[in-house]
Amino acid sequence: QVQLVESGGGLVQAGGSLRLSCAASGGTSSNYVMGWFRQAPGKEREFVSTISRGGGSTIYADSVKGRFTISRDNAKNAVYLQMNSLKPEDTAEYYCAARPRDWVPSIIHDYAYDYWGQGTQVTVSS
Repeated sequence: QVQLVESGGGLVQAGGSLRLSCAASGGTSSNYVMGWFRQAPGKEREFVSTISRGGGSTIYADSVKGRFTISRDNAKNAVYLQMNSLKPEDTAEYYCAARPRDWVPSIIHDYAYDYWGQGTQVTVSS
């Protein structure tokens, strides 16, 4: 069973950047499809981005497309989310998730993932 730990969150002004990291342990990250989700106060958890096991395929939510970039380093068992041009509406708790099965159309839904990290808070001030 893989354990996931996110880091890199913080407080940033609108227009700024942050890079989130997700460290995986207890398993080989290359065996997992990895995703990022976020949840703002009073809102449901929403999909942000996902990356295939080899890193060759990615999907982004429309709200972050062109601003966020997901990447992975399987040698380091890590996944990253580079967030640029941040907006106040990006404020949320960000979660890393892992799926130990194939890439499927439902990969943008949280129920497709088996393992979750504790989250890291991102706050964007206006």
